[in-house]
Amino acid sequence: MCGIVGFIGKRACTDVLIDALKRLEYRGYDSAGIAIFEDDKIKTVKAKGKIKEGLVEKLKSEPIFTAVCGIGHTRWATHGEPSDVNSHPIGNGRVSIVHNGIIENYREIKSFLIGKGYGFESETDTETVAKLLDYYYEGDPIEAIEKAVGVIQGAYALGIIFREHKNKIFAVRKDSPLIVGKGKGESFIASDITAIIEYTREYYCLERGEIATLDENGIHFTDLHGEAIEKELFTADWDVESAQKGGYEHFMLKEIHEQPDAVRNTISPRIKDGLPDFGECGLTAEKLRAYKHIFIVGCGSAMHSGMVGKYLIEDLARTPVIVDIASEFRYRNPLVSDGDLVVIVSQSGETADTLEALKLSKAKGADTLAVVNVVGSSIAREADMVIYTNAGPEISVCSTKAYAVQVAFMYLLAFEVAYARGRIDEARCKELVNGLTEVPEKIQECLNDLSIYQYVASKIFNADSLLYIGRGLDNALSMEGSLKLKEISYIHSESYAAGELKHGTISLIEDGTPVIAVMTQSSLFEKMLSNVRTVKSRGAKVVAICRAAENLDADCADYKVGLPEADDLFLPLISTVAMQLIAYYTAVQRGCDVDKPRNLAKSVTVE
Repeated sequence: MCGIVGFIGKRACTDVLIDALKRLEYRGYDSAGIAIFEDDKIKTVKAKGKIKEGLVEKLKSEPIFTAVCGIGHTRWATHGEPSDVNSHPIGNGRVSIVHNGIIENYREIKSFLIGKGYGFESETDTETVAKLLDYYYEGDPIEAIEKAVGVIQGAYALGIIFREHKNKIFAVRKDSPLIVGKGKGESFIASDITAIIEYTREYYCLERGEIATLDENGIHFTDLHGEAIEKELFTADWDVESAQKGGYEHFMLKEIHEQPDAVRNTISPRIKDGLPDFGECGLTAEKLRAYKHIFIVGCGSAMHSGMVGKYLIEDLARTPVIVDIASEFRYRNPLVSDGDLVVIVSQSGETADTLEALKLSKAKGADTLAVVNVVGSSIAREADMVIYTNAGPEISVCSTKAYAVQVAFMYLLAFEVAYARGRIDEARCKELVNGLTEVPEKIQECLNDLSIYQYVASKIFNADSLLYIGRGLDNALSMEGSLKLKEISYIHSESYAAGELKHGTISLIEDGTPVIAVMTQSSLFEKMLSNVRTVKSRGAKVVAICRAAENLDADCADYKVGLPEADDLFLPLISTVAMQLIAYYTAVQRGCDVDKPRNLAKSVTVE
């Protein structure tokens, strides 16, 4: 959601800024722009639309060859429609800024500044910050920044340049993510490491209330009192090749195919002597025995992984689990207290609602465990314990491998909770862990022949509406399958517990309505057959996702997606791949922009 970049070095900065902005396209945006130092002035070029068709084309008529310092932005509209005027950078002749987040008190600031004689051209909250910085600026940028951030309320990450301080970039943040990259003789700011991975893998994580100054002498950090700060330098554990398509048509397809390795990389470091081992983060068996309640909190796909975790933990450990959408958890005054465990799940580690849920849980005295993919992210730094899922970069907005590894972790957590609480013995725990280690090979089997997913997609891609149904673990997985389809193909899709069809949803079934029935659980198979026949008799076109060995009559399913043989417990994780591929090929056949679906952002850093 929005993207910030900044660069200072000895080479021309325009190409660096454009390249970095292109690497942030996956976050979602509707306009882009840059501001650079040129002839002792700040020159700004920005345009609505995609970088290639908008900003790059505009730069052809306004070339910038000599600047070695500048800031850039991809905007995802919140205040004001997508337009050239509302695009970032925003400012005046003295100061220019790029901004991620939302300024909650921008109306009050704007009213104050209008009273001081300032005029406003855009509809954005960002412009109020730029003008406020100008108002406070009396020659000392740091002092102006300190005064401004003392006034503004909300979430923000800011990249700032002042005309009178040529070839310097200032950065400050509160809640919205921002990193500072350290290269060889050059420095960067960015929303995440993906933007600058071609230039450096070393970076600092800017904390709330810290100010970074980047100039020809390097990088300097101060707090809001002007005191110097020493920062830990992180190194990304992946390189630029990992963030490229590698011959695949889309990042989403590449990341689906990376899931066998991603799952291995998540579970292998957490297995010791055949048993789950979370010693790396301090989550001990003693703690798991003592917790009174377990909560799992996330948004979107992360929340869906928590639903799988709930089914697994309650089944194996006989321990109640509460799963919450982070945005609801924050405002329903949850019954969380000392002695509880709150598992916070987020791919980026920066999801705004999830981060606030973490803070609330800590304030109420609970232990917090972060399950994130990004090292050094805000959620990782603020949680009491952290598990890094080791999935590598996920560029496509549509989450695939990040979801798969979150679910894989939930399996290990369920095994450990059950073992720690004496619900399963060591032999059974080892048996379960061994079964999980075989899942990557089963996932690979699903990837070896893609023709069935392409065929199913060809039968449903013209649908206006679609229904997913399942029971038990399949119901939890169906939620994610439905989300995948709707977010990249734009087909209206619902996921519904199959047993609830007769309580209302079956009224949606008409002749030709596609229904995807997930049927992997042996104990529920006959009941699912009954549900499938019910929708089939009302004209539905049924796609059954089940074991390849299952024989389905023509009155049950029109199309079957066969899965490799595996224990019921693990088939839902394996079937995830099938649902992802059906969604992918459906979106491709509809001509959708698979990696950058409309209106969506990869990292949701505002409410």
